Amino acid sequence: MKIGGGDHDRTADFRSSSRDMTHNPENNGRGGLTRRGLVAGLPLFLAACNSGARPDPLAVRPEMPAMDIPARYVSMYGPMPNEQFPVPRIDLRQIDPRYWRREVPDPTGEAPGTIIVDTSGPFLYHVQTGGRAMRYGVGVGRQGFEWAGRATIQDKKPWPTWTPPASMIERQPELEKYRNGQDPGLDNPLGARALYLFQNGRDTLYRIHGTNEPWSIGKSMSSGCIRLLNQDIIHLYDNTTIGTPVLVKQGNTGWA
Repeated sequence: MKIGGGDHDRTADFRSSSRDMTHNPENNGRGGLTRRGLVAGLPLFLAACNSGARPDPLAVRPEMPAMDIPARYVSMYGPMPNEQFPVPRIDLRQIDPRYWRREVPDPTGEAPGTIIVDTSGPFLYHVQTGGRAMRYGVGVGRQGFEWAGRATIQDKKPWPTWTPPASMIERQPELEKYRNGQDPGLDNPLGARALYLFQNGRDTLYRIHGTNEPWSIGKSMSSGCIRLLNQDIIHLYDNTTIGTPVLVKQGNTGWA
């Protein structure tokens, strides 16, 4: 099921004071978001799925010998010229091979169709039938911005607009030009697709989305959102429907 969209995405990550999204009397209908945590956390930690980091100068080594990359991965991460904004090929030298997309035995025990994010991997598993899962390498939140719990995909957009929150613009005045939204494109922090996580009908402000920083896959450096290579988020998006359950797990699962 594909959902189009062109409206602005006021995406913002925040620091959660709890490791799960259990009910709390202070939640005021926001699932695991306490009123106290929301008010205290928003001014300091809203970061709108932006890693806030500059490219690692060692991430790409031009002198590195060409890897013997199987043809299926060359094709999997090749250019996508038919996209609204043509997606370039991924230089797989930037990424540890274990983070390349592949089908694996399902380690999660969750129902088929469920998305599970193992932040210790870090991997995202999309459970298939027959005891299998599609596994993707991901980038996750850095220390202090971790999030865990159950949610549901309640919206999904191709080439979303990114709008930094006012608190982020205050800290980074150079983002003022994006106050009304950064247009979709290869430079947009949300990349080629975004899946929007809700709990109890309320937006958690967390996203599963693409990234314009492929070297960041496998690292903990975002402000909470889950980042995939653009080729991978397009693949996941095309195989995900509204209502898909999502589980984000913190701690060592022992799955990898």
